[in-house]
Amino acid sequence: MLRNINTNLHKLDNYQNMESTGRKINKPSDDPVGITYALRYRSEIAMNEQYQKNMDTAQASLQHVDTVLGQVGELINRVKEITVQGLNGTNSPTALSAIGQEISQLYNHLVSLGNDQLNGKYIFNGQFTDKQPYTVANAGTEQTDTESIDYKFAAGVTVAVNITGDEVFGVATGSPGDTGDNLFSVFKGLANAFNSNDPNAATPLLESLNSRADKLLNARADIGARTNRLEFIDNRIKDLDLNLNELSGKTEDADITDVIMKLNMSQNVYQASLSVGAKVIQPSLLDFLR
Repeated sequence: MLRNINTNLHKLDNYQNMESTGRKINKPSDDPVGITYALRYRSEIAMNEQYQKNMDTAQASLQHVDTVLGQVGELINRVKEITVQGLNGTNSPTALSAIGQEISQLYNHLVSLGNDQLNGKYIFNGQFTDKQPYTVANAGTEQTDTESIDYKFAAGVTVAVNITGDEVFGVATGSPGDTGDNLFSVFKGLANAFNSNDPNAATPLLESLNSRADKLLNARADIGARTNRLEFIDNRIKDLDLNLNELSGKTEDADITDVIMKLNMSQNVYQASLSVGAKVIQPSLLDFLR
């Protein structure tokens, strides 16, 4: 009888735990097989959440980089416009000097874009995000880090979320791989040419400027392609998260309606077993006479 009472109490306790936690597996002994699946799903859900955090950071980084590249493109277009104006052969020395001064100001702004930061990290210095890549005095000859920053979004799936300064502004002038179109050097050369009233020196620099403009468009296209790829990966991560949570719920979550019904039944059974037990062991007159 006592064993049956304890069994009913144990069942009642289990259903109370299910009701309070909302889970049908609260300890390994509840379902030894189910707990292995539950732990696996929890691990995969946690990993997927980290991939989603990586995705949010990566998308923000690429969007910011694309914005800055757009601003660089606007500077190039403006310099091309006033350079063509300066090469038409009808400008006075004063007008040429004014063009040179404007390009000098645009050069300073270009350097500031080269030193752009996101969340306190420089975006054009490869993996050396804590080091300023360019200075106003020597931006054209300064070498920057060329390593990529790769984010992981699944097993074997990584995407670079940065673009190097060399890809945007060109290899440092005078260094290996120099193609003669370093944007900082071109801007500075054009400013010097017009400030010194020597528009002929600006002609070859205009060709270099056009070359760098084309390469900038290619860089923006690459950023756009990576952004599109991230959108597909993001959808996959979200779908996987829904599937994992659904599987985890089926494995661990309790049917509250069913639990409440069984809890009430267990309470009734337990109360009945106590009542019967009390009657069975109820003392008689002989017990008092002994």
